[in-house]
Amino acid sequence: MDEKYHLAIQTAFASEYAFALKAQNFHWNAEGASFYQLHLLFERIYDEVYGVVDKFAEELRALQIYAPASLAKFSMLTRVEDENAVPQERDMVEELLADSEKMANMFKIVFTMAENNGDHGLSNFFADRQDAHKKHSWMLRSMLK
Repeated sequence: MDEKYHLAIQTAFASEYAFALKAQNFHWNAEGASFYQLHLLFERIYDEVYGVVDKFAEELRALQIYAPASLAKFSMLTRVEDENAVPQERDMVEELLADSEKMANMFKIVFTMAENNGDHGLSNFFADRQDAHKKHSWMLRSMLK
């Protein structure tokens, strides 16, 4: 059992969940001149991410790794910082963009780990997640221009 590999996958899972929660937070609390566009963009992002969380948990279980499933465990593992304030709209976009880029990089790392462990189906899943975050980043970056 490769503890480092399993911890990296659990960290990616918790971070992905935290990312979705932050996008939903921003969706609920967006306001300002770009409210409607951001409200829809944030919803699109969290819907896409939540849409793969169950599959991600099942990938963990297929490897006999327990999926973290408590707020305390998510908080301990995530690399996406919690946002307790309600930032201005531009700050929301910048923060979610930085987190999306962090997620894309995280999935690049766990992709390589999965490949090195011969978990090719899982590495394909991670490649798809990296691509999804690159697309989220592109959309968020475009809102800043």
